[in-house]
Formats: sequence, C-alpha cells, structure tokens
Amino acid sequence: MTVKISSIGLKGLEGYRVQVEVQISSGTESMVIVGLPDASLKESKERVLSAIRTLKCDVTDKKVVVNLSPSEQKKNGPFFDLAMAIGVLKEAGELKEKIPEDAVFIGALSLDGTVVKVEGMLPALIAAKTLGFKRVYLPYDPLLPLDMLEGLEYIVVQHINDVLQHLAGQVLLPLHMPPKAEPIDTQTYKHEKDFCHVIGHERAKEALEIAAAGEHNVLMSGPPGCGKSMLAEAFPSIFPRLTKEAQLEVLSLYQLAQENLLSPQITPFRNPHHSASSVAIIGGGSNPKPGEISLAHRGVLFLDEMAEFPRKTLDMLRQPLEAGKVTISRAQSTVTYPASFILMAAMNPCPCGFLGSNNRYCTCTPKQIQSYQSRISGPVYDRVDILLSLESVNLEEPSHTRQSSAEFRFRVENARERQYERYQEQISNAKVPFDQLSATSPLKENQHNMIRQVSSKHQWSNRVQIKIIRLARTIADLAGSEEITDESIWKAITLRRVNHLKEQMKVGER
Repeated sequence: MTVKISSIGLKGLEGYRVQVEVQISSGTESMVIVGLPDASLKESKERVLSAIRTLKCDVTDKKVVVNLSPSEQKKNGPFFDLAMAIGVLKEAGELKEKIPEDAVFIGALSLDGTVVKVEGMLPALIAAKTLGFKRVYLPYDPLLPLDMLEGLEYIVVQHINDVLQHLAGQVLLPLHMPPKAEPIDTQTYKHEKDFCHVIGHERAKEALEIAAAGEHNVLMSGPPGCGKSMLAEAFPSIFPRLTKEAQLEVLSLYQLAQENLLSPQITPFRNPHHSASSVAIIGGGSNPKPGEISLAHRGVLFLDEMAEFPRKTLDMLRQPLEAGKVTISRAQSTVTYPASFILMAAMNPCPCGFLGSNNRYCTCTPKQIQSYQSRISGPVYDRVDILLSLESVNLEEPSHTRQSSAEFRFRVENARERQYERYQEQISNAKVPFDQLSATSPLKENQHNMIRQVSSKHQWSNRVQIKIIRLARTIADLAGSEEITDESIWKAITLRRVNHLKEQMKVGER
C-alpha cells in the first residue's frame, strides 16, 4: 500500500502541488527519495528518520521509498520534511487516523522532531489557497501575515507529535502570538524625505507627480549637488498605500530574498550602488533568487549615477521594463519573478558634471561627452517616459510656499482611482495594454497629426510615440479630464524631449 500526502513546492514565486508518496517494504534498512530532489532535500531522510524515532516508530529492516510527484519537476529545499514524516508514520501504522485530502503539510524538521520554518512559506501558503486546499499544517513564524490570508484553516504546530494529536481530534492550544502591530497609515506616516524639504524644482516635482500617478519611468540629468538624489528619495512619499494583493506579493519576494521590509504598506524603494553585479540587479545565482528589480516590484528602482552602471547591466533592464517580470534561466531550472517597477535614474550630463551649468565651466571635450552619454543605449532611452534636465537652485532667493508630499499624494490617489475605474482593474496608464488604452481614450485626428509631426521632427520611435499618449492620458487624469486634451499632449511632449542631452552637447561644443 502507498500513502499519499500533499505539500507545496516553489518555482520562483509560483507554487505548485507536490504529492508525497511513501511506501515501506521489507529489505535492507534504507530511505530513498526520488523525484529530482536537490542536495538539501536528499538530506531530509536523516532528519525524517531521526524525528520519527522520537515517537518510537521503528523502521529497522525496512526499505522506505519516497516519491515526490510530479517527477519531472526539480524539488528544492526542506519544504517536504513534515509531509514525508507523516507519510512514513501512516505507512508504518503509527498513525491510524485518516489524513484529509484537502490538507497540506509544510515545514522542515529538526532531529528531535521539532517543526521549523523554511524560507518561502508565504508564497507557498498563497499557492495552497489558490490550489483549493482548506487546511494547512505549518510551523510558527511571527512574520507570516496569516490575518491577510483568509479562506484557509491554519494549524500551527511546534512538534511532529502536535500534528498527530490534531489528526486524532485533540484541540491544540494556540501558540503565543505577539501583539498585532497597528497598520501604518500613509496619511500620517512620516517619510524621511518629504517634497516640502526640496527647495525649488517645481517643474521637476510636477513631473514626478505625473510619474507617480501613471507609473512612468524618469531620467534626471543635472550637475552634481543640484538635488537629483533628494528628489528621488522623496519620490516614494507621494505614492498611495499598497493594496492587499500588492502587499502579499512584496512580502513574498522579500521573504524569498531574506531581506528586511520596513512595512508592506509603504512603496518599496531600492537604491543599488553602481558597482552592483548584474546578478544582484536582475536576480539569479546557482539557486535563483530575486534581484533588485524584483525587490522594487510595485515600487521604485533608483539608479543613481546611471551612466556608471555597466552597459550590459542596463540593457538587461529592457525586457523587465516591458514585460513587468523577469525570467531567469539556469541549467537546473527556469524561474520567473514579478518586476513591475518604476525606473528612476539620475546622471550627470558629462564626465565632469558641469555641462550646461550656469556656475561652473565644463572641461570635457565633445568626444568625452559623447562617450559618456553613449553608455546608455538608445533602447534604454526609449523606455524612459520623462526626461528632466535640472539646474542648481539659488538657496538665497526667496522660495514660494512648498507643498508637502501629502498634497501630492492626494492628487496621485485620485488619478489612480480614475485609471482603476476606467480599466476595471488595478492597472496604471503606463502598464495597461495599448489596445485597451486606445479603446477607452481614443485620440482625435488632429491629435494624431500633432504627435506624428513632432515625432517626425525629432525622429521618435513608435515606442516613444506610444509613451507620449500614455503620458498625456495621465496628465489628463490629474486634471480631471475624461478625454485626452490637446494641452495634455503638448505637455507630454515637453516632458519627453529625447534629444535634450544632444542639445547640451551642442552648448559644450560652442
């Protein structure tokens, strides 16, 4: 007879059902695990055999065969320790009760039978809910937001004996749970940087408001110390609170990467150094892990000194920027992680940084400027929606009353709500399929002609023209307009001057 127990395996962030089949027969004492287990999973046999000995289960002179189905899918990690142990106990006759078919077992085992947590439990629980399971046996983990995962019965256990007792009908005392933290309200949460801390740059703030409302990519160019980094650090403060679905996605990615997260409700902000490797940015490794672009999912990826990043690494961003996900292929497996982020980049206009500055003289030759700017390829420029040229601000000049991030965030939230209502799903103008955008917000003939004429003059690609339309739609949403107006199109065109760096080069040549 063969015993079958259900568990959950992970392939990237996607979970799938794993059926643990256990068979015990007479023969030389041994335990064999088949079904493409990795090295950590092959070691499970020692943990399982040691754990069941604590319950006086004797499999001496027995051959234990464990099959992990589907057999063609490579299995990683100690996810299945608990399921294998329960299967052995059931097959050996130590467990008399029937195991429910809608129950799933997740957790690793210590040698004394203690059930311990494993990384990736949150995406496994999400997968269990999606697959239709009703009950989950799992170890205690204070970082799991079980209150956010409704529709599942959670049986939290400390020892394998707790599982046997619960299956026998005994009621387990609930584990001590820490006091539930109060949710962070983005209306009152104080970010370290606020837009009211930034002096001047009113046009840049308006552009960033548009970027946040429609999730558009931004590239800022300006001399050192003009405020690029400060604007970027204040940028997340104008984003609305993440939805419940987005919070679970972000938490799952951070748990897989074993990274700390300030709060799942606050927009992620990642700021990797330009010396970071392509694997650190994109993700990967022998056992693929999420990279910076996935940790910035639903948030902002800020590349300071963008021109200092290796060109190969920047070109790797092209596919995730278009698809909103990244696929990592290795000899052992292929995994896909979500990577829907806003790219925010900053760079100097030239190697010395003072090209076009009113206060300093640029010492770079045209050849040096051309070589510096060509580090960012044309296809990467094409994927940027807003190009900003910043200048240094005179701190002695009297400044106008500066708006706080809360005021910007209020307008951004309203614009997002208009988009969600228009598309009947939580998707922004920058991410929605262009066919759907065109169907819900058709352009007039004169507006098409306007975009064609300007694009012909600047030699803009079709991708850039589509980005102009997406930008115009967001600008119209911020203005409360149901249609794309001529004014919003002209404003979008001014935000997407693809040749602004070339114009600065001409100034340097003169």
